[in-house]
Amino acid sequence: MFKSISFGLIESKHLFLVILLTPAMLLPIIAQAKIATIQTPLGDIEIELLEADAPNTVANFLQYIEANRYDKTFIHRSARKADNSGFVIQGGGFTFIDDLVDSVPSFPPIDNEFGVSNTRGTVAMAKIGGQPNSATSQWFINLSDNSDILDDQNGGFTVFARVIGDGMAVADAISELPTVDADGSSGSTFDTLPVINYSSGNIVEENLVMTAVSAESEPAAFVMNPGLNDAWFNRSTSGQGFFITVFPDLNAVSLAWFTYDTELPPEDASANLGDPGHRWMTAVGAITGNSAILDIEFASGGLFDTDTTIDRTEPGSVGTITLTFDDCNAGLVEYDIATIGQQGSIAIERVATDNIVLCEALSAGG
Repeated sequence: MFKSISFGLIESKHLFLVILLTPAMLLPIIAQAKIATIQTPLGDIEIELLEADAPNTVANFLQYIEANRYDKTFIHRSARKADNSGFVIQGGGFTFIDDLVDSVPSFPPIDNEFGVSNTRGTVAMAKIGGQPNSATSQWFINLSDNSDILDDQNGGFTVFARVIGDGMAVADAISELPTVDADGSSGSTFDTLPVINYSSGNIVEENLVMTAVSAESEPAAFVMNPGLNDAWFNRSTSGQGFFITVFPDLNAVSLAWFTYDTELPPEDASANLGDPGHRWMTAVGAITGNSAILDIEFASGGLFDTDTTIDRTEPGSVGTITLTFDDCNAGLVEYDIATIGQQGSIAIERVATDNIVLCEALSAGG
């Protein structure tokens, strides 16, 4: 009933089928997403990816999406239970392009990660009967609570996602479509193929529940970069500011916190933080992503262009500053200076915007 089938099929009498298996190998690390969308002619099905429960299976699914291997695929199986209630709808295995059916090119099979039960609305990976670690591209949506059938079979079928929103209404509508045996006597892969507005003759694309799967990756976490090298301040606290310098080759950042006055303070002014006698405080620390914990250092004595001795405190003996940036435009300085009994936080912004373009380009990998 298909005009042409262009691949050789490995058949199985077990519940699910996966084809084109290759030796297992290490799965690459790729960008993760939380939500994927299965587009169908009957509506979209949004699924929440369960990375914490099945991290390698989610990574495998995203790998097929990123490689566009789920484009022009179709739901090839709509199975029902003995009582005629919905069992599963299955896709991800075959494409239909230019009136030809072909198999989805598969990546190496992945290890089974069964943990979440196959209840209604869960999405799991299909595999070859008797081979728990054989899942590649094919997935299915559980239309009923199938835990009694699938949780103990073949090592348990790995649930890696859950349908959210009104997605199950779409899945149920697909399961209510009429099915045909498109294999005839040649096999059992397409013996419960759901079809749309089909009566007889060759099946065309408009008769199939075509699918495309997409996922929007989460934005990469911000990482400190030299585009942050600038003067920073807080509008509500006049008389002080910060010089920040990122050293990417050293994976370090330095901060100089300064105060200034329009008039010189009296000689007997105290040096407490924020008082007029305080001139400079410096801190240095290692960068971890978008933040760094810096050891504060106080310096006293010394004059510019002279050989006067400068007294410095030992790094870490005064206190720490935690410096955090979520983007190129704003940061947070959190300080804990035990020696003078001062703790608090200050939100900071740039004095000038010249370096924002550089920062954003470096953040984007430019």
